[in-house]
Amino acid sequence: MISSQSFSDSVSSADEFSATLNDHEAPDKPEEACGVFGVYAPGQDVAKLTYFGLFALQHRGQESAGIAALSGNHVHLYKEMGLVSQVFDEEILDTLKGDLAIGHTRYSTTGSSRVVNAQPAVVETHLGPLALAHNGNLVNTGSLREEMLRSNHNLLTTTDSELIALAIAEEVNHGKNWLEAAIAAFGRCQGAFSLAIGTPEGIMGTRDPNGIRPLVIGTLPQHQPTDPLRYVLASETCGLDIIGADYLRDVEPGEVVWITEAGLSSFHWVTQPKPKLCIFEMIYFARPDSVMHNETLYSYRMRIGRQLAAESPADADIVIAVPDSGVPAAIGFSQVSGIPYAEGLIKNRYVGRTFIQPTQTMRESGIKMKLNPLKDVLQGKRVVIVDDSIVRGTTSGKIVKALRDAGATEVHMRISSPPVTHPCFYGIDTDNQNQLIAATKSIEEIAAHIGVDSLSYLSWAGMLEATQDDPENFCSACFNGDYPVPVPELLKRSKLMFEKAQQLEKATPV
Repeated sequence: MISSQSFSDSVSSADEFSATLNDHEAPDKPEEACGVFGVYAPGQDVAKLTYFGLFALQHRGQESAGIAALSGNHVHLYKEMGLVSQVFDEEILDTLKGDLAIGHTRYSTTGSSRVVNAQPAVVETHLGPLALAHNGNLVNTGSLREEMLRSNHNLLTTTDSELIALAIAEEVNHGKNWLEAAIAAFGRCQGAFSLAIGTPEGIMGTRDPNGIRPLVIGTLPQHQPTDPLRYVLASETCGLDIIGADYLRDVEPGEVVWITEAGLSSFHWVTQPKPKLCIFEMIYFARPDSVMHNETLYSYRMRIGRQLAAESPADADIVIAVPDSGVPAAIGFSQVSGIPYAEGLIKNRYVGRTFIQPTQTMRESGIKMKLNPLKDVLQGKRVVIVDDSIVRGTTSGKIVKALRDAGATEVHMRISSPPVTHPCFYGIDTDNQNQLIAATKSIEEIAAHIGVDSLSYLSWAGMLEATQDDPENFCSACFNGDYPVPVPELLKRSKLMFEKAQQLEKATPV
């Protein structure tokens, strides 16, 4: 039984696409993956724990947020468009009662940006309700959707996440228990998926056989030594830290963890997993205070900055960063180069996504809504500016112009990742290949396009060497086109068609 459900859907399709594309221009970054969270903690306020976990994972998706709390065969669901702090308040959270909860904060990859596509996805089975939160993207969505339609399922959304939930429900309704059904359904899915799944018996967490998207396990503090362990699932360790949970370990590629009253059990549903964690999680997506490979990502990002300085030195007076994601690499660059680090751009952290279009004068002023240069720091200086990536080149050009307008005499840009030349099909929203500037222009042409005196990228080998792990354990398809899960040509074409539809909807008067 489902209650406390919000499905208001009053925006037009043009409004939806405008929301997806932010204000007046698509952002010059790969768009974030989603954030998933799950908690099994009978006797505790699971909705509030989930709220704070999602709050810490907000950087992974800012379009919608949702929480499903389960109490026996009852699920209390609330999801809406907006930031976590905009969607939920104390009154709403008080209605989400249960022993366990699943939460999600979304950036749309498969399925447009509308509330009906918000997660968790909830379906009914003969064993009770199922709530599912998904980070990633399937590459066999089309065939799986056809299977569900042939089985007469009533599809309510356009997301691959609903298809995974329906596949599990279908296996349950064929007589399997929760664990057997989930494992059977996972075998029908191809692509990237890290899942938090709530059932009346407990919660599950799993990662696809390549572990492209992250998922970690934590434990809540025991107030008494005899208290049972209460477990948490989160996309990143920062989602554990905010609620005082202790990091236990990562969910492994091809593993499912099953958390019930009996505790935590682990099952490997893939005999030979091939780890391929998305390298962009390390470079940009995950928060710098999150831990991967036994260190914070801040440490890794400083290390790639040091590697970048060794590979591509520059003769300059100061090193600055594009905040916030470029800061650790800029500090590392400064350490090796000996060039002093300074703050040259101040970020307005409260801009966020907005439906309000800036005035023409504001458009002409470039980036000042989000970044404002410090003129007295930049005046008369030769500047090295460090950023984590360039996708389209639109924002980079505006930043360079702003630095020159503020008095910088030279601008040398250093990028702490290789050129992005291929689109992602595993849960990160990059453009079609012909819209990626590094796929159509040489480095010299990009430098001229954005107006810098010099431009250098981190080498592919240097990026992977800095992980201090086996380079084979990472997916870097966006840099070299080597996709660990084969991508059907139909999906590549549909991505291009979807982007053209976005552009058309954006241009349509509302």
